[in-house]
Amino acid sequence: MKYKVNLEKTGEGYAVWCPGLPGCWSQGKTEEEALENIKDAIATYLATVDELTRDKMSRVVEVAV
Repeated sequence: MKYKVNLEKTGEGYAVWCPGLPGCWSQGKTEEEALENIKDAIATYLATVDELTRDKMSRVVEVAV
């Protein structure tokens, strides 16, 4: 999967977050480190959503936009 992320230079390095996944953010001293860290944050976010919804009734539907 691909997710858009926002990357912003800060006084301490770089902040990065994924607007499509509320609360999913990370940081790094360099842009490269921040991008690697957000990959881990996104994977953790998705794993947590999967775990929390494991016993819930759901299905995957492809929606054209």
